Amino acid sequence: MTSILPRTSLFSRRTFRQGAISAVRSVRIKLLLSCCIVFVILAFSSRAPSFMGWKQSQTPYDLHHSFPSRAGYAMLINTWKRNDLLKKSISHYTSCPRLSSIHIVWSEPDPPSDSLIKYLTHVIKSNSKNGREIELKFDINKEDSLNNRFKEINDLKTDALFSIDDDVIFPCSTVELAFTIWQSASDTMVGFVPRMHWVSKSKGNANEYTYGGWWSVWWMGTYSMVLSKAAFFHQKYLSLYTHQMPASIREYVSKNRNCEDIAMSFLVANATGIPPIWVKGVL
Repeated sequence: MTSILPRTSLFSRRTFRQGAISAVRSVRIKLLLSCCIVFVILAFSSRAPSFMGWKQSQTPYDLHHSFPSRAGYAMLINTWKRNDLLKKSISHYTSCPRLSSIHIVWSEPDPPSDSLIKYLTHVIKSNSKNGREIELKFDINKEDSLNNRFKEINDLKTDALFSIDDDVIFPCSTVELAFTIWQSASDTMVGFVPRMHWVSKSKGNANEYTYGGWWSVWWMGTYSMVLSKAAFFHQKYLSLYTHQMPASIREYVSKNRNCEDIAMSFLVANATGIPPIWVKGVL
């Protein structure tokens, strides 16, 4: 006995079958696209180091790993005859909850005035709450050199350094986020100002590089360094900068009054072989 199905039933089955086939095809397409994306990422990442001119460090830097301090971080602030900006910066950052100490790099011919010290001390005490004490120190330098920014500090009580210019202010929430990220990767630099460099010429074993600012980062969609004008890094790199980095680099910085931030970024990358981490922040 032959049964006859209603047309609506046949239509429903045909529609279901077509929908199932479309769903399977959609899944296959998505899987194929995912595989293609992964392949492209892996291919680019394998080529990026040679494009940027990155090489694994062969320099015998003495890097003793230490666990990041949970007590907080020290702020290393560079300033030059801009007391108003310095006051504004200190007033802001002393409200950040995990700031432990402030070290002001002072390279002016005259020492800091009593009125400036008094003002900053008052601001720090006003913002120190719940028993927290923020230490204030002026690192006085006889010579005016941008290398002073990275002189070794012997009495630091934290591993983390927050290097900042006196005219750069980020919200405390953003700074605290960057510090938390740094704690999970304490050998690298974690900063807010990305830059890029790439090989422009090769001469034998030496490479010449082109340095690109923010628009190069935006256009290329990648970065190769973060600048120390707003960055976290381990305090051990102060010792490396002062004692183990080639003297010719420090001499160039002193003579040209520039590029100390690039030198520090290169030092960290060359010592560790680890890329920096860029944290997006709004000034």
